[in-house]
Amino acid sequence: MTLELQTLKAKALAIHERLCAAYGCPIPYFHSLDPLSELISSLLSHRTRNADSGRAFKALRARYPDWDMLMAASAQEVEETIQGVTWPEQKAPRLQGVLRAIHERHGSLSLEFLKDMPVEEARAWLECIPGVGPKTSAAVLSFSTLRKAALPVDSHHHRVAVRTGLIARSVAVGPSHALLFALLPPEWDAQAVYDNHEVMMLHGQRCCFFSNPACERCAILDLCPTGQARVG
Repeated sequence: MTLELQTLKAKALAIHERLCAAYGCPIPYFHSLDPLSELISSLLSHRTRNADSGRAFKALRARYPDWDMLMAASAQEVEETIQGVTWPEQKAPRLQGVLRAIHERHGSLSLEFLKDMPVEEARAWLECIPGVGPKTSAAVLSFSTLRKAALPVDSHHHRVAVRTGLIARSVAVGPSHALLFALLPPEWDAQAVYDNHEVMMLHGQRCCFFSNPACERCAILDLCPTGQARVG
């Protein structure tokens, strides 16, 4: 391990511990959905407020008591059901395409078999499905009842990581997943990895804003070169 990587790992751990003290770890899981339902929920949430995607998910569940019914429905009907999310005209056929891909590859509409796979293998299986990227695959494994040690990175998490220097500004959200996960202690369990995502996300939402970050009250200001330059 290079000295630079050792330094980054130590910094990532220090940031995690500081933010956990600020936001209260362990953080309760916000979902207890089966992995297929979590996948659908995650796809609905793309570029959509949580309240709106939550309503759309409930509307889907009410209209289609099992996901086979959703797969067999007309795209127009599905689009009408999920009105309120961004781009429902794109998400309706995408949802159905994802379900068909799972059925074709696995023989049934279930992702429970992923529990027996190592995290990276399970993520690779999911990301072979068109429309499923690293954030979605990690969300399915972490947030669902599978409770695996996978690290999702959203825009808030990514912003905090960039500003604190854990990753370069040139690293996009997608590639950042592997880099940020590699900075976490390998022995961490699913709860600790989930906590890391949650506290980084919460810090981005509540302090490290996209515009006018509140650096003066930041719990990790001394670990953030961007904030120090701004305050100084």
